[in-house]
Amino acid sequence: MKEPADIVLYKSKDGSIKLDVKFGEETIWLSQAQMCDLFGRDQSVISRHVRNVFKEGELPQKSNMHKMHIGGSDKPVAFYSLDVVISAGYRVKSKRGTDFRIWATNVLKQHLVTGYSLNEKRLKALNQVIRLTADISKRKLLSGDEATALLQTVSEYSYALDLLDDYDHQRVTVRKTSKRKAKGVDYNETMKLIEQMRIKFGDSAVFGREKDQSLHSSLNAVMQSFGGKDLYPSVEEKAAHLLYFLVKNHSFVDGNKRIAAAVFLRFGEKNKLIYDKEGNKRIADNALVAMTLMIAESKPKEKDVITAMLTNLIAGQ
Repeated sequence: MKEPADIVLYKSKDGSIKLDVKFGEETIWLSQAQMCDLFGRDQSVISRHVRNVFKEGELPQKSNMHKMHIGGSDKPVAFYSLDVVISAGYRVKSKRGTDFRIWATNVLKQHLVTGYSLNEKRLKALNQVIRLTADISKRKLLSGDEATALLQTVSEYSYALDLLDDYDHQRVTVRKTSKRKAKGVDYNETMKLIEQMRIKFGDSAVFGREKDQSLHSSLNAVMQSFGGKDLYPSVEEKAAHLLYFLVKNHSFVDGNKRIAAAVFLRFGEKNKLIYDKEGNKRIADNALVAMTLMIAESKPKEKDVITAMLTNLIAGQ
């Protein structure tokens, strides 16, 4: 989990407790030490209750506990979601826990509403810019390199919004793609790439260490054919599915998303997908990051619509 972007100050009604509460992933996070202060219980008591919350299956540990770095500590500290805090509060029968739950719920509501409002305003502003720029373009009121760059950027945003709208309504279909023969990335090439990444970035020994044989499956699947026809006809479809399989198969102990993006770029380089005819990048670096994270967070049932969307982005259609 990335470090939460916000820290909110909690102060009890009597003013006896002040906590720097972390906010992230649309929930509140407290450490065991903070829960001890909040509930007025020893750490052994809090630790036992938290352990039992997970042991008894009340909440899944994976999504409700994250380790974060904090100042003054030489190692990551475990933080627990609001759901865990509430469960522990019920178990110790703390009145303070009830007050904190009410406060936290209001804070979450405020963050979510504010975030939604900001996004809505940005989207409306972007749509207004698109419409205005398109109108100016029709009337030929802009000229020169700056105007061309502006129009190109806005048109790309407009296309992205169309794709996102299609995605929201589950109606994404593959549009125009190229017909040229694809060049795959094999296993040995991938392992050399991983070794280069390990040397360059100084990653740990577990970076790129395989957990199973799924890497072979990811690399080979996109190049397969049946009855003389490729399962994924175009290079763009192969590239989209390669990134999807590499991210979703989680073949390595560490570095899955970085390796997936690197192999995707190698495939794109070999198949002339990185740059368009004018020498501009088809996919910006931040867009690649967004695509990779989108795949990681997507549900299996969304595979077809995700890969269709990626194919269209890669093709630039």
